[in-house]
Amino acid sequence: MTVAAAATLPRRHAALEQGGVLAVYAVAGALQFSIAAAQIFLTVAVVCWIALVILDRETMDIPRFAWPLGAYIAITLVATAFSPDPRTSLMASKQMVLFLLIPLVYRFASGARASTLVTVIITCAAASAAVGIVEYGVLHYDNLGQRPQGTLGHYMTYSGLLMLVIGVALARVLFGERDRLWPALVMPALLVAIPLTFSRSAEVGVCAGVALLLLLRDRRLLALLPVLAALFFVLAPARITDRAVSTFNLKDPSNRDRLVMLREGVHMIKDHPVLGLGPNMVEPFYAQYREPDAVNKVNPHLHNVPVQIAAERGLPALAIWLWFIVGLIVALAKMMRVKDQKMLAATGLAAVVSMLAAGMFEYNFGDSEFLMLFLILVTLPFAANRNRPE
Repeated sequence: MTVAAAATLPRRHAALEQGGVLAVYAVAGALQFSIAAAQIFLTVAVVCWIALVILDRETMDIPRFAWPLGAYIAITLVATAFSPDPRTSLMASKQMVLFLLIPLVYRFASGARASTLVTVIITCAAASAAVGIVEYGVLHYDNLGQRPQGTLGHYMTYSGLLMLVIGVALARVLFGERDRLWPALVMPALLVAIPLTFSRSAEVGVCAGVALLLLLRDRRLLALLPVLAALFFVLAPARITDRAVSTFNLKDPSNRDRLVMLREGVHMIKDHPVLGLGPNMVEPFYAQYREPDAVNKVNPHLHNVPVQIAAERGLPALAIWLWFIVGLIVALAKMMRVKDQKMLAATGLAAVVSMLAAGMFEYNFGDSEFLMLFLILVTLPFAANRNRPE
C-alpha cells in the first residue's frame, strides 16, 4: 500500500497500517539483540495484518518465489507426523511460523519503506558490532572458549547476522543511488567484528557474498580481494589469523568432525530417504550413526544445511528447498537488469550466496534469528516492487 493510499484509510485502518509497518521495522532491528523482543514484534505485525485483511477484505499476497515454502512446510509436517518422537519434532517444526515474515514484509515494507528497513538493519548491526568489539577488546572474549556474541545467545548466531548485514551494507555502497555514506562508515566495524567471533563459516560466507557483489558491480573489483586478505593477515592478531588459516587444516578437530558428520548424514539419508529421521531427531539418533573417528560424542545437527534437511525431512524436502533457492536466485537475477531495483536485488543475492557458502559448514537455515533476517532480506526486493505496474 502506498503512502497516499494509506492517508485515505479510516483512522482505525491507518493506525493498523502504521502499527504493522513499525512492527516489521522493529522485528528487523530487535532480532539483532533479542529473539524474544523480535518475536513479540512479529506477533504485533501478524495481528495488524490479520486485522487489515478482515476489515479491508485484503487478499493475503505472497511473492511467487515463496510458494515452494508452502510445500516445504507441508512435507515438514508429514515428516513430523511419522517421526519416532512427534512431540519433539513438532517443537522444532514450530520454526516454520517464521515464514510468515515473507508476507508481512511483502505487505508492510513495500515501495520506499524497503529502503528505510535496510537503514534500520544496518544501524542496528552497527550497534551490535560495537558490542562485539568491546567484548573482545575490553571484556577479553578473545578465545575459543569465550567468544564475542553481542547480546545474543550464541556466537554463531551473532556472526551469521553480521555476515548477512555486511552484504546489505556493501550492496547499498555499490549499487545504491543515495544514502551510501552511512553503510560505508559502518562497514569497517562489521568487517572487524566478524573475525573476532572466530567463526570460520561466517568468514567463508562473507568472502562469498563480497566476491559476488564485487563481481556484479564490476569484475575488475575482484582485484580488491587479495588486497583485503593481505591487510587482514598484516593487521589482525595472530590468534585470529591462525583461526582463519585452520579452515584449510584437515587435521583440525572441528574440521575432521564436520567431514565425519557428512558421512554420518549420508548414512541417515540412505536409511530414511523419503521422510528422514524427523525434525530435531538427528541428535537423539546421532549415537546410532556415530563413526569411530568422530570427535564429538553427540552433535545437535550435522553442520551442513542440505545434508541436515535431507536427514531430518528426506530427499523430497531437500528437492523442494532447492526449488525455493533456485527460484529465488533466478527472480533476483532478473531484477538485477532493472536499474532502480539493483540495490535490493543485489542485497538478496548476497544473502542467498552467503547463506549457502556458510551453510556448507553450519546449519544456519535452522537458526531462528538468522532465518528471520534472511527471509526479510530476500523478500525486500519483491516488496519494494510490489505496487509497480508490470
